[in-house]
Amino acid sequence: MSNSSSITQFLLLPFTDTRELQLLHFWLFLGIYLAALLGNGLIITTIAWDQHLHTPMYFFVLNLALLDLGSISTIVPKSMANSVWDSRAISYSGCATQIFSFAFFVAAEYCLLTVMSYDRYVAICKPLHYGTLLGSRACVHMAAAACASGFLNALLHTANTFSLPLCKGNALGQFFCEIPQILKLSCSHSYLREHALLVATVFFDLCCFVFIVVSYVQILRAVLRIPSEQGRQKAFSTCLPHLAVVSLFVSTAMFAYLKPPSISSPWLDLVVSVLHSVVPPAVNPLIYSMRNQELKDALCKLISYYFVKQ
Repeated sequence: MSNSSSITQFLLLPFTDTRELQLLHFWLFLGIYLAALLGNGLIITTIAWDQHLHTPMYFFVLNLALLDLGSISTIVPKSMANSVWDSRAISYSGCATQIFSFAFFVAAEYCLLTVMSYDRYVAICKPLHYGTLLGSRACVHMAAAACASGFLNALLHTANTFSLPLCKGNALGQFFCEIPQILKLSCSHSYLREHALLVATVFFDLCCFVFIVVSYVQILRAVLRIPSEQGRQKAFSTCLPHLAVVSLFVSTAMFAYLKPPSISSPWLDLVVSVLHSVVPPAVNPLIYSMRNQELKDALCKLISYYFVKQ
């Protein structure tokens, strides 16, 4: 038995104990990480470089790419380092930092996706008021509010989780530090405070989800009223990348945290966690670049400009 004051490190769940598979895990995660860095980096650079993309929609896409970079950088490098060095350890402070950072980036991204649904709603349902409702100052305030919400969520959960006494060892059943795994090590009934916080978070997330659904119902009704088929396709095409990103984000999160215990297993939990925490930041840039002609054109111009300068 141990308490939280005597714990100096936690042991993460390894993907495998076989050395060859550990190296395979390293190279696989390295490939995903580099893809995320390249994809999100190109989106950030392209939007910042091209004046034609200095619009509310692309401002939010740029912020989404920044959050994706932060999210994947919180988890993947440490996991790769453990595979290379055949280690499971993460320090107590490192675990707290990882939990805070991941909770911040995920919560801020979900809030930002909610804001982006409002952006699409105004652009399609209230186009004459778009410049008024989504001016540059309003966009900055919305992005700042999303980050502030994520920061408050991460601060409350991290502070409350690590204030609990831990007496059930230091081994976590996950390849990175997350709140449910820390709670399993607690021996205090005060963990009910964290459950209350989780209930409040779920309620807030549900409100965001309802807002997104209602926004897209209104968008769909507005699009169907457009007389020309070409106009309908053009209007809805601007929503498809955002809708795809929201669907990927929500579906993986729901399956990761709300799946029935009857189908739970260590291997399935590991795979689902990768799908939820690692895959979306690498896939999101591909979703936006493949479905957005303006972004693709700007990216081509940026690459052409770079090679001409060379």
